[in-house]
Amino acid sequence: MPRSRPGAQTRDEILPADAPFPSGASASSPSSSGPNARARTAPPSADARLLAIAADHLRRLGHRQVTVVGVAAEAGMTHANVYRYFPSKTALVDAVAGRWLREVEAELGAIADAPDPADDKLERLLLALASMQREVLARDPHLFAVHRDATVESRPIARRHRGRLRQLVERVIEEGMNAGTFSLRDRERGLAFIFDTSHRFLHPVSIQLDAEVPRDLIEARLGAVIRAMLRILRIGTL
Repeated sequence: MPRSRPGAQTRDEILPADAPFPSGASASSPSSSGPNARARTAPPSADARLLAIAADHLRRLGHRQVTVVGVAAEAGMTHANVYRYFPSKTALVDAVAGRWLREVEAELGAIADAPDPADDKLERLLLALASMQREVLARDPHLFAVHRDATVESRPIARRHRGRLRQLVERVIEEGMNAGTFSLRDRERGLAFIFDTSHRFLHPVSIQLDAEVPRDLIEARLGAVIRAMLRILRIGTL
């Protein structure tokens, strides 16, 4: 069984809630050639190296076959040293999923920050959240499986993600109420209504169950639910 070291922190716990996960070098990054390249380019930290290796193992093998021993061996360290950064295998694979979830949250945050009307932003935000989950299910099913299991088991990575989603939706609702777009008697009831009505299309278990349903049909069904939701939010019956 994976061992846990008291006081160990996962990468997701080390980063602040709104911090983007550091990405790899891009084509626009400074050149790494030349005599001063080593001084300009810092080597990746140990935890970043472990996450990169774990992500590769997860993609190729699936989360049940990922082992701390295997990740440690490829990183050139002992498995006991891995536990200095991640207290268990679950914490390690959750941190890999957390990297993707922060990318999702950043994209949703850009929608929430856009200058569009609140009702348009709410529609785009919900459609984007559903779409990004379907895309990762098709592209990287093992990563999606970690996200799904973490959600079902209400692991810390999933609870933090839900909290951030709630903050984004609450911000859009507040903006809509201030602009007169939404008319709510009880904001908390309105937030619960949004998540209750969209649950069928946003929860990872439901998304996996609908994996074989044509995408255009899923989008049409979700679009109809969102249009009905927006009508209720506008007329002030909540």
